[in-house]
Amino acid sequence: MPPSIAMQVVDLIRRSELDRGAHVREQWVADALGISRSPVRKALGYLAELGLVAQEPNRGYFLTRAARELAHVDLSAGPDNEEDAYFRIGDDYLSGRFACEFTTAEVRRRYGLTTREADRVLLRMEREDLIRRRPGRGWAFQHLLSTAQAHDQSYRFRMIVEPAAVREPGFAIDAEKFALHRKQQESLLRGDALLLPRGELFRVNAEFHEMIVGCAGNAYLLDAVCRVNRVRRLVEYRHQTDRQRLVRQAREHLELLDLLETGDHAAAARFLHEHLDEVRELKTRIPAAQSE
Repeated sequence: MPPSIAMQVVDLIRRSELDRGAHVREQWVADALGISRSPVRKALGYLAELGLVAQEPNRGYFLTRAARELAHVDLSAGPDNEEDAYFRIGDDYLSGRFACEFTTAEVRRRYGLTTREADRVLLRMEREDLIRRRPGRGWAFQHLLSTAQAHDQSYRFRMIVEPAAVREPGFAIDAEKFALHRKQQESLLRGDALLLPRGELFRVNAEFHEMIVGCAGNAYLLDAVCRVNRVRRLVEYRHQTDRQRLVRQAREHLELLDLLETGDHAAAARFLHEHLDEVRELKTRIPAAQSE
């Protein structure tokens, strides 16, 4: 049973903030993760062996502890062919070692996968808008960021759009969403920055910025940021190995929430601009003077 699937179930439980004794239904997990019930059943059985859930005959699985107590659970140890292949494909494509157009058979041979494993990896990449099906047969990568200069430009664009959203006259805090994202960022500080898979870390932080922009009530600004996040996903995965930086980033996200909740939107906009510029330089290694 690939530990990554069990870890995805744990992540879902944590995001849903379930209490001890909560019923973890197979169909709910399958729908939330976009997978069939069979791997979910195996994952829940694996979690039952670890004592994280208890199986009751004819009833299903129930949490043995509250979601908040799972912050330091790490099930990522051990090999996972699919997860490894997913990131190797991305790295090879961005490094020019893998063609833009390819077939499932080529992926299977190159990365030592079974047909089922190759299918699952490619379906995941399709769901994340990284690749698309070609007419007839095969796959092709979508338009993605693949150079430091393009990555730099994406941050420069966000440095314009995101602070502008905060300054919009219609900007209004969504208390429920603020509370949810505050808890997620606090969880990163309590260990999730070290435990969560790279894809989940990207999702949490991308959705944080999309939430902030969404509070402006301007659909065009939000759509622009969502589009940038889609095309930068793969290149961002390559920078998730510096987990300590993610801890600092989470602290800055919490500081941004504090500024917005005090109503000082001008200070929040300046802080957000500086935050994005600092992350831009760290990831692209292009100094501000060269970027302008």
